[in-house]
Amino acid sequence: MSDSETTAQEIQGVAQELQMIRSQIQALSSQISEISVTLESLESQDSDRPVYRAVGNLLLEVSDRDALRSELDESRTAFIDHSSMLEERESSLVSQYEELVKSFETR
Repeated sequence: MSDSETTAQEIQGVAQELQMIRSQIQALSSQISEISVTLESLESQDSDRPVYRAVGNLLLEVSDRDALRSELDESRTAFIDHSSMLEERESSLVSQYEELVKSFETR
């Protein structure tokens, strides 16, 4: 296998990983937005009205709103942290991709 073939395969591998990372970032962004909207709705809901949570095929009344709020905040924070790590990886992959392409073009 020639150096050109190896570099082309490396470029393809980095591009595929970059595509996968971007897809994961997009999915996490959607989850973060959904949790944020849920938290906003929870805050605006009258405290006298019941709040329900989907558990499988059931809707169960939430007895402890503070615990639910805390759990949602923890999930959102975890998703944000994971998304930040993926964004750092994405940046690294973009740099690696650009270097490989540059190396490939100068051959």
